[in-house]
Amino acid sequence: MDSGLNQPFLLRPTGKDYLWGGKRLNDEFAKGIDLSPLAETWECSTHPDGPSFVVTGKHQGRSLAEVIRSRPDYLGSRYQGWNTLPILIKFIDAKADLSVQVHPTDEYAREQENGQLGKTEMWYVLDAQKGTRLIYGFNHDTDEETIRKAIAEGGLLNHLRTVPINKDDMFFIEAGTVHALGAGALVAEIQENSNLTYRLYDYDREDKDGKKRPLHIDKAMQVADFRSSAKPRQPLRVLKYRRGAALELLCRCKYFEVYRLIVNTERRQVVSYRADEFGFRVLLCVNGCGSVSWEDEMFKFYKGDCIFVPAESAEFFLHGYAKFLDVRG
Repeated sequence: MDSGLNQPFLLRPTGKDYLWGGKRLNDEFAKGIDLSPLAETWECSTHPDGPSFVVTGKHQGRSLAEVIRSRPDYLGSRYQGWNTLPILIKFIDAKADLSVQVHPTDEYAREQENGQLGKTEMWYVLDAQKGTRLIYGFNHDTDEETIRKAIAEGGLLNHLRTVPINKDDMFFIEAGTVHALGAGALVAEIQENSNLTYRLYDYDREDKDGKKRPLHIDKAMQVADFRSSAKPRQPLRVLKYRRGAALELLCRCKYFEVYRLIVNTERRQVVSYRADEFGFRVLLCVNGCGSVSWEDEMFKFYKGDCIFVPAESAEFFLHGYAKFLDVRG
């Protein structure tokens, strides 16, 4: 029976084989993607550089981009006039250090990158090896001349702030913040729907073809924030409990809200869920497994799966023991 309300569906990602990636997304999340290394999986994406695809329900076999173009109401009234997803969600496995990089603001991207979105993002640390660190902005106030000279002389890292990272940490990285994820980190990333990255330093590495990846110094200098970055602090953790579930706010900005949702229905509790008419939601399963059911329909989910919940969705029920990132547009 179809109530006429919008229904949730599972997504399948596109993978990326960037040179710094590892094997954990296949080994621990069973992605089954024939890439080695497998650096990223774009779990919920309408971006042409890495679309995701629907694997359950009436839209099965279509790209999420196709679905949103045909059903822009899935985004909700907050995104009236949009026909593409405003955010992008990834898993990232950093076996080696990522390049030192910076992303542009919306204003810069709109003017200089043919109307594209900028890139403000959030990282949630799923796992981190002992000693793993993150580059997060500059460790002192500086300027373009100083940083250009440091890049030319191989001393950029001396100007950058590094911070240790641990499992369950959250980092909000505003556009303009110079940053890099360190080797040994496994993270989930929630970001604007953009693939604009300007590299300042890439450790003089060569790709599989023996070529160094390009740097984008001039553009990076135009968008970088040269002020000293405050050491990032973890948010106050407040779990709100209800029957069979607990919810914790991780991040709220003008682009997205992200919660950690823990579901435990081992004692037969019922956890209901839906998206209202204002915006869509995405459930990214970071641990556990279970099922989604409504009316006479059901699908199972496992660690690493991504569930898209259209705006004005039918009420459905989550069963099992699982941890999600609950992303709200």
